This record gives sequence, structure tokens and C-alpha cells, in this order.
Amino acid sequence: MTKLAAARITSTAHPSVFFARWADTATWPEWNTDTEWVRLDGPFEAGTTGVLKPKGGPKVPFTVETLVPEREFTDVSKLLGARLTFRHLVGRTAEGTTAVDVDVTLTGPLAPLWNAILGKGIRDSLQADLDRLAATAEADSAVTAR
Repeated sequence: MTKLAAARITSTAHPSVFFARWADTATWPEWNTDTEWVRLDGPFEAGTTGVLKPKGGPKVPFTVETLVPEREFTDVSKLLGARLTFRHLVGRTAEGTTAVDVDVTLTGPLAPLWNAILGKGIRDSLQADLDRLAATAEADSAVTAR
């Protein structure tokens, strides 16, 4: 397994707000600047498949591999000879805020090739994308609180 990148944020938004954003795949491009569009083939739950279109790249099929509401969301993209995994862990901290951790890994015989193709872009954008997601989740929370 090759670890491509990791990012972490803390937020005032509740974990459920992050899950609502992840479930609404049509809004992913609002906070994930590398993504043109995302479509799920069913409900946001473990086992559901979908397709995403990275900016400047071909469509990529993916599967929601794990979904534990307010705790974990893992999606796996199927690349030729490799699997690209984004694991999102969410939880409340002792201080009452929410911590979100995202780890990105590659597995498979062509993982070194895909690391050369995708690795730098993912490493360069992951933290900024997670920061944008946190800002979006906090704005959603502010609207809901009104």
C-alpha cells in the first residue's frame, strides 16, 4: 500500500453536517476543486457505486466501500491495475468540536504508476479541499441554526 496524502481539520460543525455534504455528491465540486462532477447510482450507503469526473481526466468508477454515519466514509476508485482509497474519519473531540481526518492510499500492481500520475496533485490539494469542506459545513450549520 502506498500512502499518498493525509489531511486533518477541526470544525464547529457536527459530524452529521459533513455526512450530509458527502451524501450530496452533486455539491462535491463546490469544495473539491479537482472534481468536475460526481454521480451516485443509488443512496449514499455502503456498496453503492458511482462515477466521478476529475477535471482534465477520464471518468472513474468508484464504490462507497464503508459508511458508518457520523464516523466513517470510505470510497474506492477503480483504476487500471490499482485502487485509490479515500478514507474519511469523523468524530467529536474532548473539546466538543469535530475532527475530520482524510487518508488517501493506493494499492495494486500499478500503484507506483498511478502515484506518479496522481500523487502530487492529491498531495497538493487534499488539505485545501478539506479546509473548504469545513468552511462549507460551518456555513451550513450557521444557516440551520437560524
